[in-house]
Amino acid sequence: MNNPPLQFGLLCFVSLFTIIDPIGALPVFGSMTTELSHEESRRVALRAAITAWVVLIFFALTGRFLFDFFGISVNSLRIVGGVIFFIMGYEMLGARLTRTRLDKQSVTDYINDIAITPLGIPLIAGPGAIATVIVLMNETGGEMEKEIALVIALSAVLLLMFLFLIGARQVVRVLGHSGNQVLLRIMGLIVMAIAVEFFVNGLRPIVQSMR
Repeated sequence: MNNPPLQFGLLCFVSLFTIIDPIGALPVFGSMTTELSHEESRRVALRAAITAWVVLIFFALTGRFLFDFFGISVNSLRIVGGVIFFIMGYEMLGARLTRTRLDKQSVTDYINDIAITPLGIPLIAGPGAIATVIVLMNETGGEMEKEIALVIALSAVLLLMFLFLIGARQVVRVLGHSGNQVLLRIMGLIVMAIAVEFFVNGLRPIVQSMR
């Protein structure tokens, strides 16, 4: 790819923003943090964004080597991501992702758990995002300027993700408790549908290759 670094950086930003979809993550995040305080919710958003950044940078730098070394395909990641998403959607469908009465340690554990998975992985840093950063890193052709542009673009997208997630609480607050329960179940169905798509899109190429 002969694009100059700035143009390549814009390409990276648009690609990653589309794949990561910060706006689409708002309902899920809002439903899962509705019972947390503003500060606790902010900690979840920050930890999820940082987790996703670390994971995506890691795969951008080492992804192709690791995939080749262990014989792992992106389709395998899609299947695993689909399973995780389906479990999360099932829990949401039963409105079981919000806390009721938790002591301080339980709140801390809850924050740490949901920030890493399913929010950080695979909601933000999902199979599509991982595959995208690996492809984009390959497109840099080893040029340092383009690699820096990719890192800046990824950081900008995840900064927007963090800011959007903070704003999700306003939407949840307007809906109220009953509205949140309804939203949680609706999002559970949507997340389960996404999970099926992940799973099928990962399984289809594997089945076709066996014919």
